[in-house]
Amino acid sequence: MVKKLQKTNASKKSGVPLTGSVKDSAQQIWQAGLGAFNKAQAEGSKAFEALVKEGVSLQRKTQSVAEEKISEATNKMSTMATDISSKASGQWDKLESIFEERVAKALNKLGVPSAKDVNALIDRIEELNKSVQKLSAKGAASNVASKTAPKAATRKAVKTTAKRVVKAAVKATSSSVAKPATKRVAARKAAPV
Repeated sequence: MVKKLQKTNASKKSGVPLTGSVKDSAQQIWQAGLGAFNKAQAEGSKAFEALVKEGVSLQRKTQSVAEEKISEATNKMSTMATDISSKASGQWDKLESIFEERVAKALNKLGVPSAKDVNALIDRIEELNKSVQKLSAKGAASNVASKTAPKAATRKAVKTTAKRVVKAAVKATSSSVAKPATKRVAARKAAPV
């Protein structure tokens, strides 16, 4: 640029018109602009392609990071859901056991035997049946040996003995279950109306 100005100063001195030098200068600027545009266009496509490649690699990186974060979040959520469900089931079990205990207490106060009491009664009745069978077998053996007592009398004696034993067992097991109810009945009878 400096040289061009010097030339223009020289051309003024030499007598070349000023308009010609401006025209030459404008033409050179125009050509320089076209050259810059051409160069920018050529390098611009290369730069654009480089930017596209960088964008693709950046997109892949962000997708992999996003997938990792999503899998971490999914794992955390499933762990939390498992924890919450286990806590809820534990609370439900506690609630159920409390309910069962309170119902059992209420039934016991009303004099209703529990399943445990009924099972104990069944076991006791089975023991008594075995005892009755042993007694009836002994009675039958003594009956055959002595042949003095009639069979009907022996059977009656075994039946009455078995009935007494069963009644005693039922009374013994039911007395522990029925105590609260009998106390309340006695208290009601004693209370003035």
